[in-house]
Amino acid sequence: MPTSPLQANHADGTHSAFGPIDEGLLALRASFESGRSRSYEWRIKQLDGLLGMLAENEQRIVAALHDDVGKTSFDAWTAEIADVRTGLAHLRKNLRRYMKPEKVSTPLALRPGSSRVVREPLGVVLVISAWNYPLSLAISPLAGALAAGNCAVLKPSEVSPRTSALLAELLPKYLDGECTKVIEGGVPETTALLAQRFDHIFYTGSTAVGRVVMAAAAKHLTPVTLEMGGKSPCIIDQSTDLRVAARRVAWGKFYTTGQTCIAPDYVLCHAAVHDAFVAQLLSTMREFWGDDPRTHPDYGRVVNVRHHRRLMGLLAGSGVVATGGVGDEQERYIAPTVLIDVPSDAKVMGEEIFGPILPVLKVDSLDHAIRFINDRPKPLALYLFSSDERSYEAVVSRTSSGGMVHNHALLHFAVPGLPFGGVGESGIGAYHGKQSFETFSHRKAVLKKSTFLDLSLPYPPYTESKKSWLRRLL
Repeated sequence: MPTSPLQANHADGTHSAFGPIDEGLLALRASFESGRSRSYEWRIKQLDGLLGMLAENEQRIVAALHDDVGKTSFDAWTAEIADVRTGLAHLRKNLRRYMKPEKVSTPLALRPGSSRVVREPLGVVLVISAWNYPLSLAISPLAGALAAGNCAVLKPSEVSPRTSALLAELLPKYLDGECTKVIEGGVPETTALLAQRFDHIFYTGSTAVGRVVMAAAAKHLTPVTLEMGGKSPCIIDQSTDLRVAARRVAWGKFYTTGQTCIAPDYVLCHAAVHDAFVAQLLSTMREFWGDDPRTHPDYGRVVNVRHHRRLMGLLAGSGVVATGGVGDEQERYIAPTVLIDVPSDAKVMGEEIFGPILPVLKVDSLDHAIRFINDRPKPLALYLFSSDERSYEAVVSRTSSGGMVHNHALLHFAVPGLPFGGVGESGIGAYHGKQSFETFSHRKAVLKKSTFLDLSLPYPPYTESKKSWLRRLL
């Protein structure tokens, strides 16, 4: 891994990410306590810096994303650069309004006085990002932390080393280096960071590592936001337009080669339209990527050999391969794959797939699909394709998921006004738009009273007359 300027070797051969780590955190905390990050002007300057970084380094970012994760140029631009830019622009446009104190009503008994909620920055926060969207999942939460007036440490994923190195190089040029640090490295560096006291930890990644992060944070009673994943289901009922559904499911599943936390993980298709939907799906896939997706410029690769082997291992005993099912380990290629006649206890149904493999299971009814989903951990996303408004209302009211899209896939992630996050094992907390600002802010209650009038009513001795008045007022 590239070495951060803040890393140092210890006599025992170990590394600490700040060299030593506590001194670096003390420097960040001193910067925060000086008040330099609190002003509106400072916050806007950081957001403008991030926007400038994207505009001036687009080609370098796209190249790094291709090398790290196998993203096509289209996927890299739409899912990373354009998405982050939209979020930054939204924060910039609304920041002054978000920072404005919120007035609330003061009870009659406490008047004269005024009450308000003041959003204040938390302090020094840690952002640990994931490899599958190594730019977006680093910059989007970082932007929220800076917009809220915090100092921040960013720990990019070591699984995407070129993007990590690029962030370590570029961010100090565009942000206030006294308030923002990038720490590169792997498990030792992350472990060292988690041993420190932060005012908030924002983690994106697997549920297994999320538990480790939460356990480490508990030692300091540090609040956490955990953006994890799970098996996001997609329901196809008999009332939907199958051609449209097939196109949108194929796009959502195989976008960035399935390496998206909110990709449709499996399909629950009504038995009456199962065969017709699968036929439409296979036709759509040929339309999108031809007979040999390996040679198509718009079809990507999986991140590394380890994930390639894991994905190919999921295919064993997991039903019938309707299309795909082949891969090239050296090239990190896996053909877009559809599985049918999949047993509910198959290996591919036991873990989040996170790759270009789509199981399609038959269900007898919408109730059957809802029971299937509710019998499993709550997913990060849920997708329903239906033209029946009653089906829509049933799924909204009877299932729980981080987010839901009716008649499409993935797109809720791109709406800045919608909070993005999980529920249960798929996540804790949310971000995007105003929610990013709120996540990294403390909502401080402030009651302001005047000394001009000081009634004796609340003070002892409590006469019967005072008690009578208090009963009327309270």
